[in-house]
Amino acid sequence: MPTNPASIYKIVDLRLPVLFILVTVTLDAIGIGLIMPIMPDLILEVQGGTLASAAIWGGVLTTVFAFMQFLFGPIIGNLSDRFGRRPVLLISLVVMSADYLVMAVAGSIWLLLIGRIVGGITAATHSAANAYIADISKPADKAANFGLLGAGFGVGFVLGPLIGGLLGEYGTRAPFYAAAVLAALNFVFGYFILTETVTDQIRRPFNWARANPFGAFKHMSSLPGVRRLLIVFFIYSVAFHVYPSIWPYFTQERFGWSPQMIGISLALFGTMMAIVQGGLIRIILSRLGEWRTIIYGIAFDIAAFGALAVVTSGTIALVLTPMASLGAATVPAMTGIMSQLVGDDEQGALQGVMASTGALAMIVSPMLMTSVFAEFTHEGAPIYLPGAPFLVSMLLMTVALVIFLRSKPI
Repeated sequence: MPTNPASIYKIVDLRLPVLFILVTVTLDAIGIGLIMPIMPDLILEVQGGTLASAAIWGGVLTTVFAFMQFLFGPIIGNLSDRFGRRPVLLISLVVMSADYLVMAVAGSIWLLLIGRIVGGITAATHSAANAYIADISKPADKAANFGLLGAGFGVGFVLGPLIGGLLGEYGTRAPFYAAAVLAALNFVFGYFILTETVTDQIRRPFNWARANPFGAFKHMSSLPGVRRLLIVFFIYSVAFHVYPSIWPYFTQERFGWSPQMIGISLALFGTMMAIVQGGLIRIILSRLGEWRTIIYGIAFDIAAFGALAVVTSGTIALVLTPMASLGAATVPAMTGIMSQLVGDDEQGALQGVMASTGALAMIVSPMLMTSVFAEFTHEGAPIYLPGAPFLVSMLLMTVALVIFLRSKPI
């Protein structure tokens, strides 16, 4: 029996399991992007009110989703270190499918809220998926392989808005039925082909002190070089999540786009993300290395956010998409650096902390961005500027870049 992940990789053909992992990450992204195009209409349908008030409720639903990821990211990551990646991932898919069915019949904002709570827990399995890839990757290949997961997220960012936008034309509930079926089919696929990568050599007892998010942060922050990178990752994530937080409201307000057009625009962005993280990142890393990749990625985001803040043409906003997507190389490179700073028996714990860091950013970002949007678009606003949230993101990206430059070794 193999004693380490490297030998597992040599003996077992992992192409199908890796495909399952990519599909699982894609479904996590679909869960985020699915309701973006229909969110304004869905909230108005069950709650009433104005578009500005719907944006606030949208921020609440997104924040609750993220808060559950924050709480459960380290727990699920540590559970996968103890019991294995396979059971954690398969159970989550069953719950995810059931949750989508509940969302499909929700007739009140409170039932939608409960659905997003459960959905946030199931989406926290991103930590176990990342840990699986870390298990089977050589240190030098980790950043590029994490890019594959980023590509999977990009594909989900394509499919989610497309499903939400296109099926949304048949009603605000149709997308949830489709997502429930996809999650169920992926469970069946994974049940038959997913191999386990956690061996007795790297299996670690479950420790609540490390599994709860606060203890996990404390432990990981004590490792040399990790703390400042986690701070950069948090600030970057708050800024980057301006897209899922505000894009449907921004484009409807600024350009008058329909749910279908919103879905198409998000699909374009997701496609470019997938191209960058699934293919171009290997070329970028080979030429620039991980540290310079992060620097240039953040710089592209700063330029893109500054432009989107003042753009008044929907066509120009679409043209800016490729530039904005180049920043997608940042997270895989940062994940690769941090993964090399911890041991093989703590990959799940690290990915759990990163998942919680990203989730904490998603708690902060939606409320921040939707509040800024509402402040600058409501009737009687002192300054009408729908793109104001992008200015906030541009400033945050600048702060993240300054901190990162100070952390770079000489």
